[in-house]
Amino acid sequence: MGRGDVSDEEWSIIGMLLPSERGRKARPSHDNRRFLNGMLHVLRVGCPWRDMHERYGKWNSVYVRFRRWAEQGVWDEVLATLVDLGLTDDWQHMIDSTIVRGHSQAAGAKGDL
Repeated sequence: MGRGDVSDEEWSIIGMLLPSERGRKARPSHDNRRFLNGMLHVLRVGCPWRDMHERYGKWNSVYVRFRRWAEQGVWDEVLATLVDLGLTDDWQHMIDSTIVRGHSQAAGAKGDL
């Protein structure tokens, strides 16, 4: 298990919320936990999908499953369940560059201001 991967305790809660991938195009599904860890790795470190670590599987397979789950509303259901269980709040936290001030010289200002 890599740093930041889902623990056994976390997986016991989240694992049952994720849809089964069996039967898609007659190919067996791979481990949802490994795919979830790959998704969380990309979101945590901010790397492109193509640069995802190989231990999580093929980047395109992880990306396709991430998109499919987003379109099916899986992420909304997971968040709602975690909120209902009291394991997280329903706030969304974000930092946007429009609220972060840079030094005037960082923008190329010249001379004394």
